[in-house]
Formats: sequence, structure tokens, C-alpha cells
Amino acid sequence: MENMQYNEINEIQAKEGDEKEFQLHLKSAEGGNSDGQNSLGYCYEYGIGTTKDDEKAFQWYLKSAEGGNGYGQYNLGRCYEYEIGTIKNEEKAFEWYLKSVEEGNSYGQNSLGYCYEKGIGTTKDNEKAFQWYLKSAEGGNSTGQYNLGRCYASGIGTTKDDEKEFQWNLKSALGGNSSGQNNLGYCYRNGIGITKDEGKAFLWYLKSGERGNSYGQNSLGYCYEKGIGTTEDVEKAFQWYLKSVEGGNSYGQYNLGRCYEYEIGTIKNEEKAFEWYLKSVEEGNSYGQNSLGHCYENGIGTTKDVEKAFQWYLKSAEGGNSSGQNNLGYCYEKGIGTTKDEERAFRWYLKSVEGRNSCGQNNLGYCYEKEIGTTKDEEKAFQWYLKSAEGGNSYGQYNLGRCYEHEVGTIKNEEKAFELYLKSVEGGNSYGQNGLGYCYENGIGTTKDKEKAFQCYLQSAEGRNSYGQNSLGICYEKGIGTTKDKEKAFLWYLKSAEVGNSYGQYNLGRCYEYEIGTIKNKEKAFEWYLKSVEGGNSYGQNGLGYCYEKGIGTTKDKEKAFQYYLQSAEGGNSYGQNSLGFCYEKGIGTTKDKEKAFQWYLKSAEGGNSYGQNNLGYCYKNGIGTKKNKKKAFQWYLKSAENGNSHGQFRLASLVKAIMQFILRIF
Repeated sequence: MENMQYNEINEIQAKEGDEKEFQLHLKSAEGGNSDGQNSLGYCYEYGIGTTKDDEKAFQWYLKSAEGGNGYGQYNLGRCYEYEIGTIKNEEKAFEWYLKSVEEGNSYGQNSLGYCYEKGIGTTKDNEKAFQWYLKSAEGGNSTGQYNLGRCYASGIGTTKDDEKEFQWNLKSALGGNSSGQNNLGYCYRNGIGITKDEGKAFLWYLKSGERGNSYGQNSLGYCYEKGIGTTEDVEKAFQWYLKSVEGGNSYGQYNLGRCYEYEIGTIKNEEKAFEWYLKSVEEGNSYGQNSLGHCYENGIGTTKDVEKAFQWYLKSAEGGNSSGQNNLGYCYEKGIGTTKDEERAFRWYLKSVEGRNSCGQNNLGYCYEKEIGTTKDEEKAFQWYLKSAEGGNSYGQYNLGRCYEHEVGTIKNEEKAFELYLKSVEGGNSYGQNGLGYCYENGIGTTKDKEKAFQCYLQSAEGRNSYGQNSLGICYEKGIGTTKDKEKAFLWYLKSAEVGNSYGQYNLGRCYEYEIGTIKNKEKAFEWYLKSVEGGNSYGQNGLGYCYEKGIGTTKDKEKAFQYYLQSAEGGNSYGQNSLGFCYEKGIGTTKDKEKAFQWYLKSAEGGNSYGQNNLGYCYKNGIGTKKNKKKAFQWYLKSAENGNSHGQFRLASLVKAIMQFILRIF
């Protein structure tokens, strides 16, 4: 109670002090004193000791200015620039700022610099802007010092200079300027012109935020969200973003939207997320524009509308936002809300990486790897994946792991592949989880562990990754790291297939063809193989070829069978290569050609296919497309048998039996 009374007394005393100050300025102003007139204008503008009245503020600033007062001239310029008590007139604003600087006013010098920088009431001229900011800064004006720091940061009218950027922000911050304090925090956080120090960054953001600077409040929120220079505290992050928003800050609005979308320090609310992103874009915020595109693309807090998504990504991209540029590239790559255009996709990814965007770096790598909108270049693909991975991007880490595993643009290194998949998984990447599962399943860069493989696939699948869902289906079908369960296998293949995964579609086709976890349905088998083929899947091509060869779910057509086997084989599929060899051997849909049959069996066998190995052994035994060679026949039958192929095992046994009988006849 005593404390409350004490605070009330303080408030009354402060109010009485303001009223006395107002009366003193009033007497001075009415006596014709230009300083008093300027001060009285200030009282009316901010409601100090009197009722706020912008029109009266303007009139007193006008009197002060006409009396030749530099501060009055500066404030009159502000009135014309920001429409305080008068109609907006940028030309008059510029004129009064110009008069103000004739009196050496550092505030006017700063404002004149801003006019030249933004083209307010005059022609834009960055060099003149820099010169006026320099005069203001050297005159000790903390706002001029802040703006001069900005010039050195962005190369406005001068050469970029990190050390000078830091020094001028430091002067501004020490002079109590909240914007300078925020920028000084940024310098410490990113090591600009000074050694990186997140603790000092946080302290300067705190000073800025506590002084009511909406940018500082937003920066402080980010520190609490990410644990930068302080303990992570998402509830405090949310509160500081909320304060920033109260100051109308578009970055705060964007971050508050993120809080509602991703449940950061508050309850998830996609409708509120969408609303805050929408408010952010009213101020032209490129981050908000990008997020709004994301909302429209995925139906977050609003109705899905890919055309609107494309338009917002376009605005964000044109505003120089690297995330917007990356997402626009993806729209062009996949034809989302616009016509597919791989060349444009590549160009936007290229713009994105200029802003060091790790997602753009990953996508650019993929373009070089898969020849999307540019010439194939696996070395460049590797380099861009490396940059993305080094920037902490989990997709970049996954793709870099693939490069090391499959020798894409670099030397094969299974240990590095495993490590990178592991890093990707630490970032929660479902592709990395699937890749890590494959490593554990096959002992790639680590000890084989089928139980761990199953767990990784499960995590990936539960994260809605269609590749993980397909892999999990295989585990249940084959009993890899878990008990065999064909019904579960079928269900996971179905999930994978329904979201367009060509491997899931192929395996679902197999389920329908061979009655795996579901009722046999040849027509559905054919349909799913066909869908898989539309996705360019070489296993699906082989499966579809078999359907046409045998008339499974469709009319028998050996020519079509041959064509699909050919596509599969040329795509490097060892099953397709074996099937194509069989076509050449037997003349299925093509002319018999034993030499070609031998060559395709050889490719299949060298690719580790047990059926190809068995058929290659048969070729060597019987001299089909090659010279008879029982030793080689034995070696290939043995490989086939060791890989669990029953045909290879039978032929190996037959060959061994024949050899034993021959030996017995001799002796």
C-alpha cells in the first residue's frame, strides 16, 4: 500500500512538473522567444503539461522557424514530412531541413541526409546523403551516427566498411540512441567489425528494447527464441515480439506470425499466424510475403490457393528476400501456381544463393545434379550441397551424404555419408532418417544394425516422408528389424504411393500382383505400375513390362513389354537388364540376339542381381552369346546361389553333380 501511494505521489509530482514546464515555455513563446516557441510546439506535439494538439504544435514550430530558429525549422520540416498538424508536403519538408542546416542543426543535417537517400522532396543522391549524415554524426548527433553506420553497412554513398559500421553504431549506442543500440547488437551477434560476442549482442538488444525500440524488441525476442547470449525462453520471446508488434514493427508482426504457426511460446493458431503475416505485408515486409506464400501454398490459416502463393513468393523475391527467391524457384521447378519453367527455377535459385540462402544452395546443387534448367555438373552439385550443409541446412547435409555414398561429384566415403545423415537427423530431417536407416540396414559407414534401421525408417515414415514409408513397408514385408507383417507392409506402401512416391507405387503394384497383405488384383497391379512409370521409376518400368509380357491386368503385348524392359535397363535397373537379356535370348518383342542377351545379363549380374547372375552362368555353361566356360558358369551360379536365388542354387547343384559324375567316371 505504501509503495502504491509513493508511486501515485511520483506521478502527481511529474504531472505538476510538466504543467510548470509548459507554462514557462508558453510565457517564453508569447514573449517572442524562438526557443520557447519551438519548445511549446514540442509540448503540444507530445502532450507535455497540456492536451496533445498537432495543429497548435505546427503553428508554434512555424513561428519559431520564421524567427530563424534551427530547431524550429527542423521540427517544421518534420511536420511537413510526416503530416503533423498540416498537409504532407515533401518539398516544403526538404526546404525547411535545408534552412535548418544553414544554422548548423545536426538534426536537420540528419533529416536532409534521409531526404537525399530516399528521394524525399528532392532527387535521390546517395553520395549527398552520406555527406549530410557524416556532418550530423561528426556534430555528435546519435541518429546521424546511426545512419552513418547504416551507410557503411550497406555501401550507401560510400564503400562498405565493417569497422566503421561498428564504430559509428558504438558512438550512437553510447549516445543513448535505441536504433544504434539495436544495430550495435547486430554487429556483436554477427562479428561485424568486432569479435563476435553473443552476450554483448543480447545486452545491447536489451537496452534498445527497454527504450521502446520496436526493432530492438524484435531482436530481443529472437535472442530468447534461439538462446542467443541468454537462456532460451520461448515465452519471453513471444512477449518481446508482442511488444515489437505494439510499435507497429513489421518484423515483429512476421515473427509473431511464426510463433502462432509453429507454437513458439504460445498455443498454435494458424488463423492468427495468417493474420499477422498479412499485417506484416501491409508494410511491404518481404519475410511476411514469403510466409504468406507458404500459407497459401499449404492452406495454413486460409484456403489453399497456389496461384496466390506464387504471387506472394514473387513479391518477396522481387523485394530481394532470399527465401522468397528460393520458394519462387521451387514454384517454377514444380509448376506450382504458374507454368513449369526449369530455366527460371535455376535463375531464381541462383539469386537466392547470392543472399547465402542454405535452402537455395541445396536446390541449386540439385539442379546441377539432375540437370534442371542447366547443364549437368556433379562437381558443382557437390560444392553447393557442401555450402548448404556447412550452413547447417539438414537437406544439404542429407544430399551431401548421398554424394559421399553414391560418389556424386566426389570420392566415395561411406563413413562421411553416415556422419552427414546423422547430422541431418539431428536437424529432424526425415530424408536423413531414411538415409540413416539404409546405412544401418546395409552396414554403410557403420555396423549393420537392422533394429536401428527399422527405428530410423519408422521415424521417417511417421514424419510423413514417402521414402521412409516405402522403406518401412519393405521392413514389414521382409521382416527387417521387426516381425514380418504383410498387412502393415501393404498399408505403408499405400501411404507412400498415395502421395506420389514412385517406389511406393511400384511396391503397391507388387502387393496387388502377388497378394502381399491384400487380395490379389491384377488390374490394380497394372494401374500402380503405370503410375510408378509416370514418375520415371525403373522398377515400375520393369514391372509394367512383365504385365505386358504376361497379360497381367492388361492385354498381352510383347512389343510394349520389350520397350518397357528397355527403358528400365537403360535406366540402370538390374532387373530390367535381366528382363531385357531374356527378351533378346528368347526373341520376346524383338529379334533374337544371343550376343545382346549375354551383354545385358552381364550388366545385370555385375549390378549384383541374382537373376542376372544365374542367367549369365547359364550363358557360360551353354555358350549363349559367348564361348562355353564351365569355370565362369560355376562362379556366376555360386554368386547367384550365395545371394539366395533358388534358380542359381539349383543350377549350381546340377553343375556340381555333373562335375562329380565326370570325376567318378574317370576314377
